[in-house]
Amino acid sequence: MTHAKIGFSPQQWERVRETYTAWWRGELDRPLIGLVVSDPKGVRPSPFLTNWPSDWSDDQVTQAAVELLSSQRFYGDAIPYFFPNYGPGVAAAFTGARLHPAPDTVWFEPPPHQRLADLRIALDERNPWWTRIRHVTDLLARRLGERVQIGLTDLGGNLDILAGLHGTERLLMDAVEEPDEVVRCVNRVTRLWSEAYDALRALTAAHCPGTIPWASTWAPRSTYMLQSDFSYMISPDMFKQFVLPDLRACCDRLEYAFYHMDGVGQLPHLDHLLSIPNLHGIQWIPGGGKPPAVEWPDLLGRIREAGKLIQVGATPEEARRIIRRHGGKGFFFVMIVPDLSDETAMRLAREFGAA
Repeated sequence: MTHAKIGFSPQQWERVRETYTAWWRGELDRPLIGLVVSDPKGVRPSPFLTNWPSDWSDDQVTQAAVELLSSQRFYGDAIPYFFPNYGPGVAAAFTGARLHPAPDTVWFEPPPHQRLADLRIALDERNPWWTRIRHVTDLLARRLGERVQIGLTDLGGNLDILAGLHGTERLLMDAVEEPDEVVRCVNRVTRLWSEAYDALRALTAAHCPGTIPWASTWAPRSTYMLQSDFSYMISPDMFKQFVLPDLRACCDRLEYAFYHMDGVGQLPHLDHLLSIPNLHGIQWIPGGGKPPAVEWPDLLGRIREAGKLIQVGATPEEARRIIRRHGGKGFFFVMIVPDLSDETAMRLAREFGAA
């Protein structure tokens, strides 16, 4: 097994640290540009680690991660990182929900219970999924962390995790009929989330050059892409009651906090998001069937005027249009370029000042 073809040198990581730190501080006069060239050839392991055999040895787990990483080359401000992907909202499995793997996702079966009050919401140190994720995170950080950033698994948002434990429809009903009980439970979920986050970040921080969540927003210290996909189904008043306190608490403990605003159903909550002082930025994903990020200039303007950073997916021409209207400062463009060649990647990196 060889690691020669993957990762960055210490000098390259120092350049990343300087560039990203300036971006987080609002001191980078250009956008961040994420360009990844992937080799489509060959059969590679599933990116969902829930599909990896549980009896694989440490060498087999490491080799599978190396195979996935070795198919990628990084240009501009893109960095080599490995995401231990056990499915969105996996923290629900750490406290009683049954995780069911599928080829390209996971789903959760709530534990037997009658009411929200019956749920025991606490991190189970002996839970097999929690044990496995900690082991894989620690293993890869120790073996690859000097050259590759090992990411943090997708823990989920507080209502997302609670829905995995209670069921989506039941939680929606309880949000109306038993709001005080929902508040009590989401507060417990926030404590669960914090304990899991601190434990996983301690493993990566011991060996890796920084921190990265499931998204590509690397930071030199603690960061996470916070989320609440469940918020698509609730009003701004419910968001304020059930989600905002959790987001504020998480942002206060993180040095570089971002929020995953996925879909137009989250737009009613934007004012609440922009009101969080320690929320550094917003990842805007319009959602399937909706116009791309470039077609939301007023939204992008509101976010930047509030002093928040923005991460969006964009083609090179869409990025140019955004820069012409808003300037590039404060943006992180994850470049969408079909059949991206090395030559094209280098040319684009130079064009946007990221070479």
